[in-house]
Amino acid sequence: MNDLSASRGEPGRGFRFDPAALLRRAGREWSLSVVETAEVTPRMRTVSFTGPDLAELDWRPGQDLVLGLPQADGEVARRHYTIRDVNKAARRLDVDFVLHGDSPAGRWLADARPGAVIEARGPRGRTHIAAGAEQHLFLGDETAIPAIFAMTESLPPGARAVALIEVEGPDETQSLACDAEVEVEWLFRRRPAGPSDLGLMALAARAPDPRGAHAYVLGETSNVRAQRHHLLRLGFAREQITAEGYWRPGRIGGHDHV
Repeated sequence: MNDLSASRGEPGRGFRFDPAALLRRAGREWSLSVVETAEVTPRMRTVSFTGPDLAELDWRPGQDLVLGLPQADGEVARRHYTIRDVNKAARRLDVDFVLHGDSPAGRWLADARPGAVIEARGPRGRTHIAAGAEQHLFLGDETAIPAIFAMTESLPPGARAVALIEVEGPDETQSLACDAEVEVEWLFRRRPAGPSDLGLMALAARAPDPRGAHAYVLGETSNVRAQRHHLLRLGFAREQITAEGYWRPGRIGGHDHV
């Protein structure tokens, strides 16, 4: 997700960039230090951070932080990562990283040790539980699991939800513990992540009823776009769909609003 924030200047002089507006949109800055790392699945790792001000963090499950990940060459790679969990009392914040080969995040993770410090900005993003929805439909790939699990865990007892989650294979499934009534269907593609019709076919087979529902469609951008269009054909209104492309082949960093 790349943010360019402009404000109108004097008449006839077009637009000028406002650094203060950019900072407001990026959110508050946090200094985070690594507490520990843990393997969740063969391709996902949790990093737990602490920070002196985390008790003040105002977070809606599903939102992300922009992490500044130091690189060996002295550069800082800024990447969006969903907050998996926050414990304000313990001043602890968890982020799940998908391991996908050589990348700035992968290189940082390889060297991340307790005490390593990074800077982050946020929380930010419009992905969070829709108020008033009677039932919830979550669609995504492994990059969406932190958001899907964080959101479902925040649902109250008796809430109803279905999650259709595409992963590489059975080794990449995770257990979900929450108070809501959530059905999780794991979709095994058995090939590398990328554009796929697996989630779309599962969605078409279920033909969810749009009445009282809200859908959250996350993951690879082309898959998100196809699934969103199918929901619209089923009768979902645009305001009943939260859709965000977390990644797509060839793009470096950022998210796509779909």
